[in-house]
Amino acid sequence: MIGVGVIGYGYWGPNLVRNFSETNGTAVMGVCDLNPRRLALVENRYPAVQITSDYQALLANPKIDAIAISTPVSSHFNLAMRALQAGKHILVEKPLASTSAQVLTLIEEAERRKLVLMVDHTFVYTGAVRKIAETIRSGALGELLYYDSMRINLGLFQHDVDVMWDLAVHDLAIMQHILPDWPTAITATGMTHVAGGVKNVAYITAFYPNNLIAHINVNWLSPVKVRRTLIAGTRQMIVYDDVEASEKVKIYDRGITVANSPEDEYKILVSYRTGDMHSPKLDSTEALSVEAHHFVECIEQGKRPITDGYAALQVVRALEAATLSMKERGRLVELPAESLEASMA
Repeated sequence: MIGVGVIGYGYWGPNLVRNFSETNGTAVMGVCDLNPRRLALVENRYPAVQITSDYQALLANPKIDAIAISTPVSSHFNLAMRALQAGKHILVEKPLASTSAQVLTLIEEAERRKLVLMVDHTFVYTGAVRKIAETIRSGALGELLYYDSMRINLGLFQHDVDVMWDLAVHDLAIMQHILPDWPTAITATGMTHVAGGVKNVAYITAFYPNNLIAHINVNWLSPVKVRRTLIAGTRQMIVYDDVEASEKVKIYDRGITVANSPEDEYKILVSYRTGDMHSPKLDSTEALSVEAHHFVECIEQGKRPITDGYAALQVVRALEAATLSMKERGRLVELPAESLEASMA
């Protein structure tokens, strides 16, 4: 039985506690939060669980083997490092840390101590994204052309991160998981519409090898909630709408065929292909449940997590590049080549 401690019982913490409580082979042994009212909620629902306002009490508990961290991003590095130094496996809410240097330090510490380091890129574990990844890897889409995503809604304004680090991180994690390459360069623009606040609307463009391009639109000031992604290939195209109650993924046999005219080698002929659409059956298991099982499996079997430290490193480096580009009004920022190498280490 793997004992789990959860630090942070705000927005995401209750989901972590619930899923680890329901995961075979695990038991939630303790929950830490600075708010007494949040701890009272834990005590009412899980009376056998230790509650504390001091996270070090969880780190000192010998019955706790793993720590799940769901706190403001600015605290991730310190809490994760302390947990690793205490010999605990860790699962950290996205993004893993505030800088790529911090991520590298955590990777080195976890590898030195032979502990599992995993980032909570939840969308990677959804049935929809897993099906999209399977479809792309099968070659059914052909050569990939573009990834175009809109992730907008009204709320929740964050205090320590802007809209890119809050929402675009999801798309970057999905892209890291399903696309065969990683961007070579990024541009980003955005704006702050609340005095003294952080960027609340942003547009990111990522340039890949082989003419693949990705575009992400994130916004906290939209009157409607939209979670729609288009992924186009030369053979098929995917529409992924996470707001849909059913048929979240639709695969279209549509596209174009380009050929040169035999009469005029400089004339390009474009013909349109319109075929069937089908919506594949998806695994409806809650993503966080799949993720919790995977985390436990990695601890028990010494496996490398799907969303490990190197996956987190690529995402944070992309966010850093986007932040720098945005500060300079969309300047093209090259991504370090070593991020590609690190993902295959």
